[in-house]
Amino acid sequence: MEVLFTPNAVIALLTLTFLEIILGIDNIVFLSIVSGKLKEEDQPKARRIGLLLAMLFRIILLFGITWVLNLQDTLLSIDWGFFEAHITGQSLIIFGGGLFLLYKSVSEIHHKLEGDEEGTTGKASATLSQAILQIALLNIVFSFDSILTAVGMVSMKDPSEGGFGYEGALIIMILSVVISIVIMMIFAGPVSKFVNEHPTIQILGLSFLILIGVMLLAEGSHLAHFRFGNDVEVGVIPKGYLYFAIFFSLFVEFLNLKMKKGRKAVKLRNSEIIDNKLKDTDATN
Repeated sequence: MEVLFTPNAVIALLTLTFLEIILGIDNIVFLSIVSGKLKEEDQPKARRIGLLLAMLFRIILLFGITWVLNLQDTLLSIDWGFFEAHITGQSLIIFGGGLFLLYKSVSEIHHKLEGDEEGTTGKASATLSQAILQIALLNIVFSFDSILTAVGMVSMKDPSEGGFGYEGALIIMILSVVISIVIMMIFAGPVSKFVNEHPTIQILGLSFLILIGVMLLAEGSHLAHFRFGNDVEVGVIPKGYLYFAIFFSLFVEFLNLKMKKGRKAVKLRNSEIIDNKLKDTDATN
């Protein structure tokens, strides 16, 4: 336990917590989009359950870190001459998560911009259980990404060799997960409210999810060692490039919002239908 109170342990905890929050941005964006389709009273519950599931999955995976690392073992090898792959459990999970994120993002953009009334009310009026299921599925993928980052940063070597030991490293990683999730819970409500009140931010958020989906596809392909021909192997898209693009786009949009403050915002398709229904309800009452 003495190792946990050393300067190195404190720095590792703070750094890992910061990274967990950064990696959790895509989780909050997805939570905001999914919970925004629920009834107003169900939205905070969906966000809380979603973030608690994220914390639960991460802690379970940390305790089963040996199993997670074993997912890097090859399950199936393919060699067709022009194409070669060595598929692992980890690559399947991450690749599948990328496909799901792409499908979900493109579908949401379609329904927000071009969806007819029937399609919008049918899909936008999701139940709490449906929203939680979608959140849980994607949380599994995000949790793998988060835990692999944590394991790569915190050394499990014996303290005499400059590490934190297995138990010390595990405690540091669990503390970073709990602290980051608590911080995200505090800010998830205001972030979701802001996203759902500004249509351009919603579309930007969905575009970010498409980028993250593409990144997951590339990462899954890289982990499966996809190779075309003799020399072309799929690489990883650096997360720094992705997050720079996200923050720069948000910065530009915040400037636009500030310059156009007070002007009437554009209404997305499902927003117009919801507003009309509220007006009809008020007129009836």
